[in-house]
Amino acid sequence: MPLTRKGAATRQRIVEGAASEMRRLGIFALTLDDVMRHTATSKSQLFHYFPGGKDELLLAVARHEASGVISDQQPELASLNSWSAWRSWRDKVVERYREQGPNCPLNAVMGQLGPTTEGAQAVVRELYARWEGELAAGIRGMQSQGEIDAALDAGRGARALLAGIQGGVLIHLTTGSLEHLEAALDQGIEFLRRSAAKA
Repeated sequence: MPLTRKGAATRQRIVEGAASEMRRLGIFALTLDDVMRHTATSKSQLFHYFPGGKDELLLAVARHEASGVISDQQPELASLNSWSAWRSWRDKVVERYREQGPNCPLNAVMGQLGPTTEGAQAVVRELYARWEGELAAGIRGMQSQGEIDAALDAGRGARALLAGIQGGVLIHLTTGSLEHLEAALDQGIEFLRRSAAKA
């Protein structure tokens, strides 16, 4: 049964509160009591919106954090219509992970849920599909301007760029260094830029 507007708002408040508490306490220390206390929610309310308990709530938190990955790159990600715009987006991505530091809430939640569970896989697929779609749209827009080789497969180019970003982010999470992320972004954008000259 679809939630009412008030019910949807309450559910979202619980998700955001759980995400906030997870950042404060850590994924392994977080309990449902912490969430109820932080969100002023009763146990019956919590299980009304999340009958599957903590795992269902964590899955909602994972989806919330995944959405934040995309929204944190806006409006630049949706406006990749010039090389200066690509540079601004590149800088925003690096700054996002600089501010986040080596502790990734999404990675923590996914680790707790187990990356092979159906729900967790769905969250990751949704995130990458949205991210890839935005990048591919930017590439196609630049192709229409003659700035990127029209023969280049925009979807494949977006996937390669995204794979480079994710590799750089993983290294950042394990070493604290952003150098690999910056290199992946710089090389990926430079490849796109040079493709028109080679055509």
